[in-house]
Amino acid sequence: MIRAEGSTRALGVSTTAIADPGSLVALLAPRHPLAFLRDGDGILGIGEALRLEFTGPSRIMDAAAAWRALATASTVDDAVRLPGSGLVAFGSFTFSSASAATSLLIIPAVVVGRRNGVSWVTHIGSAGSLLSAAAPLDAAPAGKPFTTSLAPGHMSPKAYAAAVVSAIGHIAAGEASKIVLARDLVGQIPADSDLRLPIARLAATYPETFTFALEGLIGSSPETLVRVHGNAVSARVLAGTAPRGEDPVSDAIAQTTIATSAKDLAEHDFARASVIASLGAHASDLSADPPFPLALPNLWHLASDVTGTLTDGSSALDLVAALHPTAAVAGTPTDVALQLIAQLEPFDRGRYAGPIGWVGADGDGEWAVALRCAQVDGSTVTAYAGAGIVTGSDPARELAETTLKFRPIAEAFG
Repeated sequence: MIRAEGSTRALGVSTTAIADPGSLVALLAPRHPLAFLRDGDGILGIGEALRLEFTGPSRIMDAAAAWRALATASTVDDAVRLPGSGLVAFGSFTFSSASAATSLLIIPAVVVGRRNGVSWVTHIGSAGSLLSAAAPLDAAPAGKPFTTSLAPGHMSPKAYAAAVVSAIGHIAAGEASKIVLARDLVGQIPADSDLRLPIARLAATYPETFTFALEGLIGSSPETLVRVHGNAVSARVLAGTAPRGEDPVSDAIAQTTIATSAKDLAEHDFARASVIASLGAHASDLSADPPFPLALPNLWHLASDVTGTLTDGSSALDLVAALHPTAAVAGTPTDVALQLIAQLEPFDRGRYAGPIGWVGADGDGEWAVALRCAQVDGSTVTAYAGAGIVTGSDPARELAETTLKFRPIAEAFG
């Protein structure tokens, strides 16, 4: 189902180069930030020219079709022509087709971007009524610092361990090979909190990840669901996790351990195979690196990079629809894993573990999996973290893994 807020369906778009605006985070709206950033570069949105809302099993395919029609009808003057310039939409989709949450494409009134040393501003509105490209970009004054403590929400640590035991039983019975189970933490913040503060902490601490904000969903994800530029398509698969060591010797041991762990390698193989199978229908010359240890400030991941050449003209959103949900966030086989997640998790994931990113008028885009994140609704912060359960999983270790994955959000808000 599609719902559009606003009657404008043909947009006018103007992109011009500007001087470097400095911190992109500082330009965000304090209470309604909209951003997709990495290593200081990326794009942010200010205001809304158009909002498209989607629900149900066809939500991502509906979004791809609606975006294609909108882009075709719109007039774009793009003097920059870099990924993220011109007409773009920020998007975020629910993990489950049955979620009560809404999936979104938001086309901002103003987009500010920076990539490879080039900065730009894009103004978007109804055709013939664009804002002046000379309108100043002013950062709102910083809000008061705030902190919060996150406590168990719908699922206590004891309940999570019990759910892992149940999942292991389903796997032993041959119903599934992998099931990804998540749990939640909840905290309270002042209703007028400046959300740029946790975003700035995430961007500074985890610069190599995608730091994102859309409709209250804030986080820093290390996992690239899909990136499209011209005919080139790529993805980074992450599955398998271990804590960093406390010193160089123990860290080297942790790196070697995860690289040789049968349990982590098996979990990773399921995730990588699902991405390759999904992209195979749309791309040729697919290749995947062997799993390698990827270092983040607080943990090691097993990672694989998958690359290929698009053969059917798919847009980034078309590929998002084909890929989601991957085995990295759902399990294998997908349909059974989704049924068991709904049975074992006592909450709606909302847009956690769903696709989040941006798409351009030409179909290019960058999409991450919404991980290491929290949903802010008014004064309530709900964080999520999960772990892949496979043969050989240990409930205590899986619980510890989720605790490790909560750390970025706990520190950003704490």
